[in-house]
Amino acid sequence: MYLTGTIYTARDAAHKRMYEALEKGEGLPLEMRDNVIYYMGPSPAREGRPIGSAGPTTASRMDKYAPALLDLGLTGMIGKGKRSKAVKESIIRNGAVYFAAVGGAGALLAGSIKASEVIAYDDLGTEAVRKLEVENFPVIVVIDSEGQDLYESAIREYCKL
Repeated sequence: MYLTGTIYTARDAAHKRMYEALEKGEGLPLEMRDNVIYYMGPSPAREGRPIGSAGPTTASRMDKYAPALLDLGLTGMIGKGKRSKAVKESIIRNGAVYFAAVGGAGALLAGSIKASEVIAYDDLGTEAVRKLEVENFPVIVVIDSEGQDLYESAIREYCKL
């Protein structure tokens, strides 16, 4: 499937800061409700481009933080790799979805990013929170809102062969 619209980026360090802010009762740099976070830290943009290579990062590194953000209304996450049982339960509880972007295809994925703006934690460099405008951004639904997991079902189907 293809996503078009606004998504946000955040990786390990940004998730840690957001989680710590929540623990202190502080606000977050973006509204979680009805938004999507892409686990990605881009390479520097070439002249005339909004962003450099923009491939996904391993999602399990955010598993400690994801349930809290999902409970605030985050509707989607984009990354690569499996998710923990706690994240899957939170996806189901909140009617969210986990998408995978193709690892190793960062330059191709960057072509779907039309604008990029750092909105928080600029001191984190590539791990800063960014607001992206995407058009026809290719993703695969890996875990849907009912908990169906493509990684698990694909293994079962392969074993039948």
